[in-house]
Formats: sequence, structure tokens, C-alpha cells
Amino acid sequence: MAARLTLHEVGLRFGGVTVLHEVGFEVGPGEILGLVGPNGAGKTSLFNCISGHYRPSAGSIRIDGAEVAGLPPSRLAAHGLARTFQHPALQLRATVLENVLLGGHTRLGGGPLTWSLRLPPVGRRERELREEALELLDAHGLGWAAHQPADELSHGLHKGIELCRALMMRPSLLLLDEPAAGLSHGEVERFIETVRDLRAHADVTIVIVEHHMGLISALTDRVVVLDHGSKLMEGTAAEAQADPRVIEAYIGKEAADDAA
Repeated sequence: MAARLTLHEVGLRFGGVTVLHEVGFEVGPGEILGLVGPNGAGKTSLFNCISGHYRPSAGSIRIDGAEVAGLPPSRLAAHGLARTFQHPALQLRATVLENVLLGGHTRLGGGPLTWSLRLPPVGRRERELREEALELLDAHGLGWAAHQPADELSHGLHKGIELCRALMMRPSLLLLDEPAAGLSHGEVERFIETVRDLRAHADVTIVIVEHHMGLISALTDRVVVLDHGSKLMEGTAAEAQADPRVIEAYIGKEAADDAA
């Protein structure tokens, strides 16, 4: 079942620097929400708080009502959370299939003793997960590469492999960190179709951090705009693009970058 994500007054400080200040919003089950804003707005820091890579300094993060702020990624997996990264974190010397299978480790069952003794239930479960991973790769057009080392493939294909690995967890909440970064126009279009297919056939809530506004406009139900670590506005992508505060935040940032 798709998860509900609720943030209330989330704050993050590093020493004397405030990175996030009282950020709050809710993402309903099955919704696709975009998290946008100029560089340095705090988007990735907020993602890192949700996914357990940072511990918030203040506030609440709940998945289906359960408080998860500060939990490590390994424990968040039990709450149905999976995440991709702007720069795919793959085992480059492992095969594509082996990388995808890593996403299914939380579903293997048993324990260290069962695994070390290679008891029959473990073997059966491994075969089931292997078949599922191969089917997932086929569904995403990567079946042909299953047995190739990941380092022989392009950046765009690495993005697809990482998405398959995340989906192997059967998440109820999927966080996508700049999925269009480094992709060609054609690859972005294929990614949009992939996410639309996920919405149609998978019971999952999706949050996307992305600079590619075409992708955000094509996929999201709503967006939350961050600026200087605070929520600037919340609404549709079209409303955000027409909002004078959002325009000023982006143009102001670009002007400062140009001046530098």
C-alpha cells in the first residue's frame, strides 16, 4: 500500500549554520510530489533527512503515522522507503543483475545462521528473487545487460539499474534524487514514461528532487518550493512557475552566480 509522508517543522543545523528551517508538508498515498528550488535551497539536505542519511535537528518525519526522524536507512527500509541518488551508487565491478539483487536483501528472510548454513528455504528464496530481478530488468529494457559488469554501461543505464534496485525493495515510498541529471532528451522522455507506468501499476508514493522543470511539470501532482532552507510555496508546477516569489528566487540566484 502506498505510504503517507508527513513532515512537520523539520530543521537541520550544522554547527552554527541553519540548513533547513521549519519545513513541513504532506504527501498523500499514491501522490507524486516534486521538491524544487534553486541550488543551495536545501532540497538534497531535506532528502537526506527523510532517507536517514542526516539526523534532523528539530521536527517530525512520519511514514504512515510512525515517527522515523533519525532512523538509519537500514531501518527505514522496513517502513517501505527506497531511494535513488543523483550519482548512482552502484557496485561497478558487479553485474547488473547482482546490483539489482542488492535491493532485495531485506526480503530474503531468515538470519545469519540460516544464510551461512545455506538451508533450503534460503536457496529457494534466492532463486525467487533472482527471477523477479530478471523480470524487472526486462520490464525496464535492461534484460539484455543482466550479466554485464555495471562499469561497461553508460550513465543513463546506471540510472535505470539504480531504479530497478530500488524497486526490488517493493517500496511504498520512493525518493528520486535528480533522476534526469546527465540524461539525454530521449532518456528523460523514457524516464517520464517509466514513472507514469509505475503510477499506473505500482502502489507507491513518489517524491522527486529535480531541476528539469519539464519532467516536474509532466509528472507531479504538486510541488514544494524551497529557498534558503525554508518552504517558499506549495502548489502545482504551473502555479510555482508563475509565482513571483519563485521567479525572484531563481532569477536572484542566477544573477548572483553571474556576478560571481
